[in-house]
Amino acid sequence: QVQLVESGGGSVQAGGSLRLSCAASGDTYSGYYMGWFRQASGKEREGVAAIGRDGSTYYPNSLKGRFTISKDNADNILHLQMISLKPEDTAMYYCAAGRWASWIPLSRGSYALWGQGTQVTVSS
Repeated sequence: QVQLVESGGGSVQAGGSLRLSCAASGDTYSGYYMGWFRQASGKEREGVAAIGRDGSTYYPNSLKGRFTISKDNADNILHLQMISLKPEDTAMYYCAAGRWASWIPLSRGSYALWGQGTQVTVSS
């Protein structure tokens, strides 16, 4: 099964941008649906973007226009481009994968495989 390793987190000022990456090993992405989740201190993990096997993308309404998910099947890399970052975007960001027949894109319960996370800190 695929193993996931995130990178690209860091500290930025409000209004800045970051691009997160998630590299896969052990299998190819093409058979999986993928997602990005985040967990702020003291809060539950929430879905911020998802991409299906067919390339369809999903975002919570609150993040549409600021976050963009993309998948490079050739290189087995998942990306999350984040722009106009806000202090409330500060969190640990995780990539996730799954391949069950039934999938709720932004629901953490739909994903069986998780990376270790990468920290994003946005200062005001």
